[in-house]
Amino acid sequence: MRVISQWPKEQLCLSAERRSEAVKVVEKAFASALASLKVDIGLVEMFESIYVPLGTWLYCRKQQQTGPLVIGINGAQGAGKSTLFNLIEVILSEAFDLKVVGFSLDDLYKTREERERLAQEIHPLLLTRGVPGTHDVQLGIDIIRSLKKGDPKQPTKIPVFDKSIDDRCPSAVWQEWLGPADIIVFEGWCVGALPQDEAALVAPINALESNEDPHGDWRRYVNDQLAGPYQALFDLIDTLIMLKVPSMEAVFEWRSLQEKKLAERVKYIFDTQQPTDHLRIMDEQEIQRFIQHYERLTRQMLIEMPERADVTLKLNENHKISEIEINRPLERTESILLDTAADTSMDEAINRIETV
Repeated sequence: MRVISQWPKEQLCLSAERRSEAVKVVEKAFASALASLKVDIGLVEMFESIYVPLGTWLYCRKQQQTGPLVIGINGAQGAGKSTLFNLIEVILSEAFDLKVVGFSLDDLYKTREERERLAQEIHPLLLTRGVPGTHDVQLGIDIIRSLKKGDPKQPTKIPVFDKSIDDRCPSAVWQEWLGPADIIVFEGWCVGALPQDEAALVAPINALESNEDPHGDWRRYVNDQLAGPYQALFDLIDTLIMLKVPSMEAVFEWRSLQEKKLAERVKYIFDTQQPTDHLRIMDEQEIQRFIQHYERLTRQMLIEMPERADVTLKLNENHKISEIEINRPLERTESILLDTAADTSMDEAINRIETV
């Protein structure tokens, strides 16, 4: 394991000149997206030190296997999983000409009706979406298998979940992917998580567990689901990337910030006289309770996953990547063998973007 502030050069299968060209390609390709993502301008400087090297590293991984590379992205609420996926998608597609498709664990939520049944039959807390047991795991397995197969005659349908109505959208509006993919990205707050030991489940860790799950039935059910069906889903991941938040306090702070941004959006929509009833804003007490659903598993992942993930990107209190841990380094011989192929792909990418 190596802890560093930027990607080590020996872990790259591109020369310094080619890396510089890759950064320029990505900056140009990503220019229009920067504004829509509303990220700090410091992201541009991080292209060269972190994101393009990460893309290069993933490209090298892809070349080491036949078929698509399945990348899992783990990160607590507000960590920046969607932004990281967008960056990976742009880098690998524009700079390396790879076909990239992705979906979220959130896309797999069980329907409202299914969760209402779980709440009645097993535990009321299962009505709240998010924890293991509230997703259609087999659907996720089927999606990844279908994407890996890449049948050009049979599209892969990816569900869409509407959080404003807390229910899955009709299949007629699901996203579709047709044909082969080189990279499959699967992101979610507990992607790659491991179950806890039985002894760890005995004592409640917060007010939610103490008051609403005093006998531990909910947390044991969640743990059993994580130990069973979810591991079958996570076993399909080839490379696991963790966005490690600095603390649970940061999760609350960043989730609160998301609500403030949503409130600003609601105000804008209201000012333009559009309906806002479907956009409900949580206050701090509601956010605190909401996050407590995830706290147990989040705390465990913060402790054990950084040493297990292939790459861990550590975030500081300012939401910036301050350290990188690489637990599965590329062998130097692999990098040398891949250098020519990577350079050829980069030439093609540069020519393609310059003609746009």
